[in-house]
Amino acid sequence: MATDKHKTGKTLHRPRRKTAQPAAPAAKPEPVSGRGPEPHELPVLLLYNIDPAWEPAEQEEAVTATQELIDALRQVGHPVTPVQVNDPDLRRRLASYDPGRFVVLNWCEAIPGIDHSDAMAAEVLEEMGFAYSGSPPAVLKLSGDKEKVKDVLRRAGVPTPEGRVCAAAADATWERFPAIVKPLREHCSIGIAPESVVVERTALRERIRFVTETYRQPALVEEFIDGREFRVTLWGNDEVEVLPPVEMEFSAFSDLRERLCSWDSKFTPGSRHYTEIRTIAPAPLTPEELLRLEDVSRAAYRAMGIRDYARFDFRLRDGVFYLLDPNPNPDISADASLALTAELAGHSYGRMGSRIVQIAAQRHPKFRSR
Repeated sequence: MATDKHKTGKTLHRPRRKTAQPAAPAAKPEPVSGRGPEPHELPVLLLYNIDPAWEPAEQEEAVTATQELIDALRQVGHPVTPVQVNDPDLRRRLASYDPGRFVVLNWCEAIPGIDHSDAMAAEVLEEMGFAYSGSPPAVLKLSGDKEKVKDVLRRAGVPTPEGRVCAAAADATWERFPAIVKPLREHCSIGIAPESVVVERTALRERIRFVTETYRQPALVEEFIDGREFRVTLWGNDEVEVLPPVEMEFSAFSDLRERLCSWDSKFTPGSRHYTEIRTIAPAPLTPEELLRLEDVSRAAYRAMGIRDYARFDFRLRDGVFYLLDPNPNPDISADASLALTAELAGHSYGRMGSRIVQIAAQRHPKFRSR
């Protein structure tokens, strides 16, 4: 969910982010064929959002990123029709397209002018009868509430940091430190900075007050897991494949409050977090650690009802992988984590996009029969 609200209240497009090059040569890509229809048999409707409120440079950047994906999909054989969503009337934008002809690659991360609206795009696609990529509306809505996500994960036996929701600083009865304070309903490290990590009660109350006043929503207080951090991408439905994990490496930071993936680490070139947090690809894990990480990732994917693809952030402490943030709608731009991990598994950017399209198509009888 790369598009969210910054503290200014402005809706941001998926900013270009740093990525690492694979540490080892990628494997030979799997053929796109053999998993169902050939790419030329699956016309793609690429749905993406451009908010008129963005700065001209942001709009240009979004168009450039979208064109990268269009070109990559066409290179592997898909006919591609881009559909730009630049106002709240998504039905009008889609009305002229036949749901029986296209698979929608849903890159509409928000309806322009409507906060936290990725689920709304999926609802419209579903109501209009389109086959589309990604999780259903209920899953996208679930992922927008960190407290509900924790409940689902706990019931499934997936480790997640202990946490408590605080609607105001006066609610801060938390006793376990260090802790981290997050906005309850944001994604993409919105509201995450070194100041989010607190080690005593006064700082805790101050950060809760900052979150509730700045983002106008409750704060989630969690135990801060000071350990190794991993990003894990999965895709599939009946059979869920875990792509090679990558590690976010914090050895440049001696202060534990700095050892986290903040907003700056992703979107502020020149910041210390952006320049000194290293991405190690693939992550150096023992075979046993990798197996456990894959198992807990699949368990979380199933428990949440995720469909087609997702990205998870984990931390490892004392042999336990704690799921910090499940994202059922991760960025699919060429410089995001999903593309990097797909490359590690031997998929070019175009084959990555084609794989997502084919996974989505396999759920629909009208495309399985082609």
